[in-house]
Amino acid sequence: MLDIKALKQSLDIIEQEKRISRERIIEAIELSLAAAYKKEYGDRDQMIKAILNLDTGEMEFLQVKTVVDETLVWMPKSEEDEKDEEDERPRYNDEKHMFLNDAKLMRKDSTVGDEIVFPLETKDDFGRIAAQTAKQVIVQKFREAEKDSLIQEFEGKENTIVSGTVQRVEKGITFIDLGRATAILPKEEQIMGENFNPGDRIKAYLFSFDEAGKGLSLRLSRSHPKFLIELFKQEAPEIAEGKVEIKFVAREPGRRSKMAVVSYDEHIDPIGACVGSRGVRINQITQELHGERIDVIEWSPELSNFIADALSPAEIEGIELDEENKKAIVYVSEDQFSLAIGKQGQNVRLAAKLTGFKIDILKQEDAAAKEEVLEANSEEIAEEKIVEEIK
Repeated sequence: MLDIKALKQSLDIIEQEKRISRERIIEAIELSLAAAYKKEYGDRDQMIKAILNLDTGEMEFLQVKTVVDETLVWMPKSEEDEKDEEDERPRYNDEKHMFLNDAKLMRKDSTVGDEIVFPLETKDDFGRIAAQTAKQVIVQKFREAEKDSLIQEFEGKENTIVSGTVQRVEKGITFIDLGRATAILPKEEQIMGENFNPGDRIKAYLFSFDEAGKGLSLRLSRSHPKFLIELFKQEAPEIAEGKVEIKFVAREPGRRSKMAVVSYDEHIDPIGACVGSRGVRINQITQELHGERIDVIEWSPELSNFIADALSPAEIEGIELDEENKKAIVYVSEDQFSLAIGKQGQNVRLAAKLTGFKIDILKQEDAAAKEEVLEANSEEIAEEKIVEEIK
């Protein structure tokens, strides 16, 4: 008989530390006891079930047989009878199966698929090999239960920001301790110039969640555009509540980002909601992203206005749109040209990502000169036509 007090204390510890339900723990214990009993006293083909009474500490062992008929199992008609290779039915085994007619002699309401149980002699003394078998079963079941618990916990965190502590850094890959699991922050998902040391606290975006063998594969990112969105959700209640929506994000991690927002409440300024009083909200995010500059613009369904705002802080003079081919020619004054292009073309590049349009920037002066050339050419062509007609 088991020491119930000690067992219950162990159950409480496992339940709290591993976050495995008591039902799963007891199930694992019963399976391990059944495996030990089968190893020590049972037959290889037997299906044995153990029942543990937590109130008394008593154990009960049962042999289980499944009720079948000829459609579910193959039964040789004679010793020479051989099973057809195409027949997928398992061979009838007296230790596992019981035909329906025999089952009804024991229980009249038996049907195919039911389980008939037979009590076995209770044993509580197992040999070393049986005990080792029980240990292997219970360890395996605990791992499965813990994995299921982790899956349940992190499924709800996918596509959100998680916080953890840097464990170690190997070949550019940063391993993050999230408490019950370890996630990886690949080098390509880090912000350029970031360096982490063991013990550093870190926020990152959980963008990939997969089952991998015995554990979980959790992949984090700090360069993902959605990391920026989730940071604003944490800082701006209007975004978290859906009153303000971030429509599009174009990002060059660690350097500069552009973000288009729209308000669904006429009383809320979408840009003000993101920036915050005296820039408090956006400054918090910029600090988290190591100085990354963030341009917030108001989204507009009018493409000309949207593209013009996307090129801010530059002021534009005019736009020619080719919506079918997703192209735009933008005209700016001489003093706004370099501002529209940006350092190393960054401003126009981000504006193109944000709007989905290929944007060409032209100086207004060049456009006017081009227009004059076109007009002169048109006049020459007209004169030539008149001369030809006279001739």
